[in-house]
Amino acid sequence: MDNKDKEECKALLTIAELKAGVIFGDNNTGEYVYMPASEIGVENPLCVYEIVGRRSDVDMQEALRLIRVRSLKQAKHPVLGHSSC
Repeated sequence: MDNKDKEECKALLTIAELKAGVIFGDNNTGEYVYMPASEIGVENPLCVYEIVGRRSDVDMQEALRLIRVRSLKQAKHPVLGHSSC
């Protein structure tokens, strides 16, 4: 399996985790990416990018990019807990 295949597998796994309500974040920086429960099952779901309380809607590709570039891991959100569902 080459690097491109590995990255594609990671992306598919991350999408599945987002759809299951997993929150990715960094508790030290207050930065989180998650899919709200209202978006689960929607054809083109939006995710939320939250940093220090400010929220923005982002599409799935941007959510994946943010998780990768910011090295966000599964995290406990200060309000939502471990799941966005």
